[in-house]
Amino acid sequence: MAKVRIVLNRRGVRELLKSDAVAGACKAQADAIRDRCGDGYESDVYTGKNRVNAMVWPESAKARQDNSHNNTILRRLK
Repeated sequence: MAKVRIVLNRRGVRELLKSDAVAGACKAQADAIRDRCGDGYESDVYTGKNRVNAMVWPESAKARQDNSHNNTILRRLK
């Protein structure tokens, strides 16, 4: 059996990781996690140096306390 070698197009992968399609998918995931966390949580998507990033954070004091005591964001990732 012959060995198969795959060579990635680095420029193409870089463009893909920064694309609007990936940003839309990250936004959808971040919004779904935010919705599962409940009131007081926010989400955002931004393009960094290497890829699109999404984040969810507690905006209100009640949400910060909830996340601190219960690890809400981490538990809602699943």
